Amino acid sequence: MNATAGSAFLDATQRHYLATNAPLYYTPSTRLVSSLPDHIFALALPVIAYWGLSGVFQLLDVSGWKWLDRYRLHESEEVRTRNLVTPGQVLWAVILQHAVQTVLGYWWIEVKPVGAEMDHVANMVRLARPMVRAAEWVLGKEAAAQFLATQGAEILYAVYWWAIPTFKFVLGMFIIDTWQYFLHRAMHMNTFLYKSFHSYHHRLYVPYAYGALYNHPLEGLLLDTAGAGLAEWIAQLSTREAIFLFTISTLKTVDDHCGYKLPWDPLQLLSSNNADYHDIHHQVIGIKSNFSQPFFIHWDAILGTRMTRKDIEVRRQKQQQKLHKTQ
Repeated sequence: MNATAGSAFLDATQRHYLATNAPLYYTPSTRLVSSLPDHIFALALPVIAYWGLSGVFQLLDVSGWKWLDRYRLHESEEVRTRNLVTPGQVLWAVILQHAVQTVLGYWWIEVKPVGAEMDHVANMVRLARPMVRAAEWVLGKEAAAQFLATQGAEILYAVYWWAIPTFKFVLGMFIIDTWQYFLHRAMHMNTFLYKSFHSYHHRLYVPYAYGALYNHPLEGLLLDTAGAGLAEWIAQLSTREAIFLFTISTLKTVDDHCGYKLPWDPLQLLSSNNADYHDIHHQVIGIKSNFSQPFFIHWDAILGTRMTRKDIEVRRQKQQQKLHKTQ
């Protein structure tokens, strides 16, 4: 490979370092699952993850274990009496959404090089030119040249394998959160949109795990499927980055509707946007609050639509005080 002005600091030793080192998460295999191309696996894994995690919570729901009661957000009887849709109706609606999601995803997703099909060294060398300019801007030309001569390969490695994928993943989460917040909020604030579409989801006053994607089909298409597609496109995710984002997003959505406040659940520790936070939104008192999903709550916090359990208690106390004054 011929040296360019941007990659002149990469001598044979540094190029050898780039060619022979890869992070633990990387595999040169062109298929993560031998029987499926990665772009098909990207469509299949979120569905598998959805039903797998839902199955775990369903087992907890029917286990009868008394020690779980302290972590339940609602009594089991509430699920049977307050919800306006049967478990069977929820099941078929989610199956329909997954079918539509998979068909459209097959049409949308691009077949991209993966694993050893990609020339990772060439990709890293292309990053060298902007890295030289950045180093010269920060350190000055002479100091930058000395620094890159000794540390350039390690910096390129860290940027290519860790910094850029992390940035793209966080950007993808931000895009999904932003898309879902504003569309979700619009479906509550516009009477026509709520009655025609979003009210389907709120037939589950008491959410449970496999009802996470119980929606009107058009809402499911716009809110979930389109949001994921936009995130993949705008963040320019690779196929394997898309697999990771789609799967984490799916698991988080299921967990947010699970009906349990579990202290050891890693998805509930990820952010304060968890099952307890989203459960408030499903109750009458919080139906115009807590629109954020599935990752973080920054839009609720910024735009004043956040409601906590403490806020509910304060509101109820004020209502009781007003009632006492009128008596």
